[in-house]
Amino acid sequence: MEGVAEGTQQHHLVLANKIFLLAHPDVQDKDKVALKSDILNYIKAHNMAPLNETLVASSVLHLDQNFLDSMRACNDGELTKLDEKISDAEQNLGESEIREAHLAKALYFITISDKVKALEQLKLTEDKTVAVGQKMELVFHTLQLGFFNMDFDLISKSIDKAKKLFEEGGDWERKNRLKVYEGLYCLSTRDFKKAASLFLDSISTFTTYELFPYETFIFYTTLTSIITLDRVSFKKKVVDAPEILTVIDKIPFLSEFLNSFYNCHYKDFLSAFVMTYSDTSGLTEQIKLDRYLNPHFRFYMREVRTMIYTQFLDSYKSVTTESMAKEFGLSVDFLDQELSSFVPAGKLDCKIDKVAGIVETNRSDVKNALYQSTIKQGDFLLNRIQKLSRVIDI
Repeated sequence: MEGVAEGTQQHHLVLANKIFLLAHPDVQDKDKVALKSDILNYIKAHNMAPLNETLVASSVLHLDQNFLDSMRACNDGELTKLDEKISDAEQNLGESEIREAHLAKALYFITISDKVKALEQLKLTEDKTVAVGQKMELVFHTLQLGFFNMDFDLISKSIDKAKKLFEEGGDWERKNRLKVYEGLYCLSTRDFKKAASLFLDSISTFTTYELFPYETFIFYTTLTSIITLDRVSFKKKVVDAPEILTVIDKIPFLSEFLNSFYNCHYKDFLSAFVMTYSDTSGLTEQIKLDRYLNPHFRFYMREVRTMIYTQFLDSYKSVTTESMAKEFGLSVDFLDQELSSFVPAGKLDCKIDKVAGIVETNRSDVKNALYQSTIKQGDFLLNRIQKLSRVIDI
């Protein structure tokens, strides 16, 4: 595998995104021509015969038998050289050189995208590895392989393995990197709350450029935080965060999305985000064309809409659908349809009076509930103390 310069995304993950876009129905044909050319050129440059076979089997690419046979021959020749180096190291050199020879073979399997053999060779390399730091790097290679293939079982097991290794030791830099890897895993498996927490913990120590650029990291952090944090935390950790403020203007629509939400400018918020599923402008396009967020697009759309409707309705005991629709820049019919689907599903705590054209909120009295809970717990504690005092007196 090629070395990755500091601040550069891992080349295989760039390739994975291009493969994803090539198969995406919303990408225009003219763009797919360029994507296909880039993918084929990369495959040819690295003799990625296993990946070529996989893409042909999934109908992403067409079969070119001569092209495939040529790459297989190159793979066989390179693997023969690597096996000779392993044999020479085992006969003439020390444990460190033997490990490095096995690692080189594992990285070659990753380079040509042979997942099964790469995992086998990484295991062999691990068996010859003593240092915790070196074992952790093997786990990071495995995690990158998992994200390339979107193998969430492999990713989950590797994260657990890394955490166990850290119990034996490990430096802070690798621990911080692992948080971002786990955050991306949580994002990819729809655990947005945990993803936001992990991303926010890493925002001032981010060095995981091999996964994605810093702008992408801020994009993920903002999107997950906005639907999981309370208003006070969101202000402190996101709206006023200097790390976010330094790059947010480089990400299309994100600044408008963030600030219009916090400032309750709902029409501007929806303009930055876009409500309809068919429209691909605003942030919706970025989410749809994101390899990790795309499977959760509709879910995220619902969560965002629930969030802004809730924030708006929390300010009123009752409000007319006409004034609410005007605030959001929507038609009354569209808003009525939206609310009618969210209320029965338990997404919004309100009632709709269709005849009067009014939405009534059913806000619970949080302070009163907390007071009643405190009284109840106090009574329970007093009863326990009285029982205890009777036992002591006896």
